[in-house]
Amino acid sequence: FQEELYRRIFFQQAFAGYVKEVTERVLAGAEDERLVYRKRLRRKLADYQRNVPPHVQAARLCGERGLPVPARGDWIEYVITTSGPEPATQARAPLDYQHYVDRQLAPVADGILGFVGSSFRALTDKQIGLF
Repeated sequence: FQEELYRRIFFQQAFAGYVKEVTERVLAGAEDERLVYRKRLRRKLADYQRNVPPHVQAARLCGERGLPVPARGDWIEYVITTSGPEPATQARAPLDYQHYVDRQLAPVADGILGFVGSSFRALTDKQIGLF
């Protein structure tokens, strides 16, 4: 998303439709396979006591769901669902698409759209501005 958006802006090509299209595809569930986070466990699962990061939360669910329990140094693939982080291979709750829009697409887009007099919200918000 970032590479294509930047390419379009730098080459002065239309970008508003692209931003809307990608956002709509994410919200419609058409990009599910691309919404997987991947992170390495830096410590043993038991060592995470406070502020348990999402990849650790997903790793802890692996044992409960009959998947191999990840060890220190293993990579965890997880998704964010409406019930929180879950292993990518066995997510039971629906994906939280708004999380991906708010935490992945919007920050990337807003990083450059301000320079061209726009914003992610201005392009994707369904409400009409009064002023």
